[in-house]
Amino acid sequence: MFHFLSSKKLIFYTIIILLVIGGFYLYNFKSPTDKKNPDPQMINVLGKEKVKYPQDYTIVMVGDSMTEGLGNSDEIKKFLSDYYPGKTLEVLNYGFGSTNILSVMGRITNETQHGRAFRPITEIDYDLILLESFGQNPLSEYPLEEGLKKQTEELDKIVKVLKETNPEGKIVFLAAISPNKNLFAKNQVDLSAEERIRWVNERIAYIKNHIKYAKEKNIPIINVFDKSLMDNGDGNPEFISSDDYIHLSPKGIILTSKTIADFVYNNKIFPVPEP
Repeated sequence: MFHFLSSKKLIFYTIIILLVIGGFYLYNFKSPTDKKNPDPQMINVLGKEKVKYPQDYTIVMVGDSMTEGLGNSDEIKKFLSDYYPGKTLEVLNYGFGSTNILSVMGRITNETQHGRAFRPITEIDYDLILLESFGQNPLSEYPLEEGLKKQTEELDKIVKVLKETNPEGKIVFLAAISPNKNLFAKNQVDLSAEERIRWVNERIAYIKNHIKYAKEKNIPIINVFDKSLMDNGDGNPEFISSDDYIHLSPKGIILTSKTIADFVYNNKIFPVPEP
């Protein structure tokens, strides 16, 4: 009996020792992926605590549903990974549908709710912020000239705050795809042909004002708008969802994502890897 009990104890203690060793290994020896992608850290920037994501580059995208439609930005990450092999990317999508340019400052300075809580952008140590044109949500409550003036004034405020709160972060504007004058909001809104054209022209005016502002202020602009036009100057339906004739189609997502990645690489927004 004595030897039988000793054997049981030996087995018991052996198991305990193996469990302790295994736990120690898991805690102290993370996989290469774990080491490369640890949890975000809090760092001090300009005397303020900011969230630092562990990836090599962090991109924040701000816009309306044209940005929200890019989802988890898998396509952008894929195209960028082709240009930056071995580098990791975090893309934070602050695209909120049915919002206009006047709502952006709230996203920058305050916690906002859009299906979940989004921390203020000023609390993120990002490398690049993309500010989309918000053309699909014009300030229609104002006459066009007054609305465009308010858009410009708001862009002044936004750019100023972004530069003050993250001097190292690069600001790039993004002009979204063009709507189509014959198809816009088909099956969504009952419009006459004349009204449809008027609605589209208003949206295009805001997108073009966004582009004009960037050029005048020497802010880099990713011009998906021009790339989305047909030879007749109208928006190409190929890039517009046939569900609502407003948002991005799968090809529109690819066009936008590839144009973003190409621009980032060709303009050396991030350091270009050595061959």
